[in-house]
Amino acid sequence: MTTATNAITERPVEQQAIGQIAVDLPGATAIFRRLKLDFCCGGQVPLAQACASKGLDTQAVLAELAGLQRNDHAPDAQDPVALIDHILTRYHAVHREQLPELIRMARRVEAVHRDHPAVPVGLAALLETMEVELLEHMEKEEQVLFPAIENGAASLGEPIGAMRDEHTGHGALLEQLAALTSDHTPPLGACNTWRALYAGTAQLTDDLISHIHLENNVLFPQSETAGGCGGACSCA
Repeated sequence: MTTATNAITERPVEQQAIGQIAVDLPGATAIFRRLKLDFCCGGQVPLAQACASKGLDTQAVLAELAGLQRNDHAPDAQDPVALIDHILTRYHAVHREQLPELIRMARRVEAVHRDHPAVPVGLAALLETMEVELLEHMEKEEQVLFPAIENGAASLGEPIGAMRDEHTGHGALLEQLAALTSDHTPPLGACNTWRALYAGTAQLTDDLISHIHLENNVLFPQSETAGGCGGACSCA
């Protein structure tokens, strides 16, 4: 959605159903919810029409949606400062945005569809656990490890080893997430909120795997006394 046209439908985004945009663009649900645009039960309405009904500037909403696009191109591995900055903006900041909205949608799906045989019971709780662990992990990196790497500190093998161990724990939670969501596949006839939720958990999974890979296999080896990912890498 870097332009006003979706590559799949070749229709301008403002002419697309708001519910489909919510599913196709993880993070859009938070924008729609803040603007009180109904993407679930009223999700068949084109975005432009939905904006008009609320007195919203369609172009301003499109600009917000375009801002959800992420730059996945990592800088040169030999520049740890630039690499850390990329990790902070592309992954740490994004995880902090992703998880609260996913938790909110999971709670909604579990409550509204509690009698559905495929309802992901316990998904909100699992996402809450992931949020707590990721926030603590990222805080340690931001406050301690990353500044040490940027300052060229020696003998960082121990703190890096601790981060690798926590990455392995994150990988185990991702396995639970995949199992609970049937590999992020909503059931036939699922509402737009359910579909958007699973699109979001799939995006979270992809982002976290890429995040862990970039740290374990690119950033960390430069600062370890003994290089290599070892057996702790959770993204193999």
